[in-house]
Amino acid sequence: MALHSAIKGKLISVIGDEDTCVGFLLGGVGEINKNRHPNFMVVDKNTPISELEDCFKRFVKRDDIDIILINQNYAELIRHVIDAHTAPIPAVLEIPSKDHPYDATKDSILRRAKGMFSADDLVGVNRG
Repeated sequence: MALHSAIKGKLISVIGDEDTCVGFLLGGVGEINKNRHPNFMVVDKNTPISELEDCFKRFVKRDDIDIILINQNYAELIRHVIDAHTAPIPAVLEIPSKDHPYDATKDSILRRAKGMFSADDLVGVNRG
């Protein structure tokens, strides 16, 4: 199935708690590539930060992954690695978990977008 998907398009990967991963897997996101590496990682309280970093770096290097979804609370643990990733693909999207609501002030993409526009850009729109 993974080879068939790679021919048709790119994958979404997930780094998250068990509930998040199960939800996306039930939605059909789960794949295992020809090297038997999954496109998801279930994280719990005992998962070392180094393992999170290694998984994220593996997903970034894979040419069959275009989007990395990561629970925001886990993204905070490896923020330095996420901020070092500046390429547009794979896109890194931070999502809430059941136990940790989304906080826009911590989202790396929103922080980058705010740096691209000034208040004058948003106010000076011609409505005319």
